Amino acid sequence: MTVLGLRELNRATLERQLLLRRSERSAVETIDHLVGMQAQAPFPPYFGLWTRLARFQPDDLAQRLLDRSVVRIVLMRGTVHLVSAADCLRLRPLVQPIMDGAVRTNTQHRAEIAGLDHAEITALGRELLDEQPRTAAQLGPLLAERWPDRKPASLAFALRNLLPLVQIPPRAVWGCSGQPTYATAETWLGRPLAAEPSLEDVLRRYLAAFGPATIADMQAWSGLRGLKEVVPRLDLRTFRDENGRQLLDLPDAPRPDPDVPSPPRFLAPFDNVLLSHKDRSRVMHEDDRKRLFSMKNAVLPGTILVDGFLHGTWRLDRRKDTATLLIEPYRKLTEAGADAVALEGRRLLQFAEPDAADHDVRITSVAA
Repeated sequence: MTVLGLRELNRATLERQLLLRRSERSAVETIDHLVGMQAQAPFPPYFGLWTRLARFQPDDLAQRLLDRSVVRIVLMRGTVHLVSAADCLRLRPLVQPIMDGAVRTNTQHRAEIAGLDHAEITALGRELLDEQPRTAAQLGPLLAERWPDRKPASLAFALRNLLPLVQIPPRAVWGCSGQPTYATAETWLGRPLAAEPSLEDVLRRYLAAFGPATIADMQAWSGLRGLKEVVPRLDLRTFRDENGRQLLDLPDAPRPDPDVPSPPRFLAPFDNVLLSHKDRSRVMHEDDRKRLFSMKNAVLPGTILVDGFLHGTWRLDRRKDTATLLIEPYRKLTEAGADAVALEGRRLLQFAEPDAADHDVRITSVAA
């Protein structure tokens, strides 16, 4: 059986993630290809699309949110994702077991919602949301009129898990702000959820965007269990990694030469390429993984890839007319590497802060 080395896995993943070269795809085509983008914060997907697409501008995504071509909804791993309208209707039924599990196990709310009639609360919730979109703060007290002995926040939590709720604009529209306001996916999109969504098709699409991968990787990405029974039906090619683990892949998926150049890339906070494998060594060394995932409050910052691997973090700082990109490398960059990172950083500043009079890229020193 063919063994795929670490760099071969790295380059295959970057190719499928559109990170070796920028793509000419549209925003919606890219979101579809990636099977959604992690989006628990409103604006990271804009940066994730910018780093992958040749001529992406914020309005390319903002307008798609406004015309309902894409939506924000809790999906894989029980986290908010930005997905196409079609994927919202396909994927949301598949992840209902994750949502049901959250209702049963959430330590903050489970006691308050134990014994709640799920059919009754979903029926009332649909009625309230069909009247108009509402925030969780608005839904909770209205639900508590029916269940006055339950905490409003816990009732709203239950409803957000039991119903397919999308977060509607102006939330996540570039340049706008707003609290999460919910509508049912069916009402917002004017179509029902898929009656018989295909998990097999979703797993094939995962491999097209994240493969080659193990079954454990598929589970880490989706949050679903029981995939061992599904995978044998997919007609896949098998490999081994350097540790002997079985890797699965689409027969004709691209697997580039491990020495193909990989330019510096600025990944969005919470980018899925960092989160969608059980074994993340294909994009980060173990010491770097520990450093990144030890960030306070489980918040992942923007990160940089150098030669295809995690090499540090970035953040933007705007003060009056000056926009600064602060880059913290994990290891010292070569002179050529620092120049390439700084050049890409200036492109990022031009995208994110085009109205700033001054752009400044600062690469911090690495502690000895």
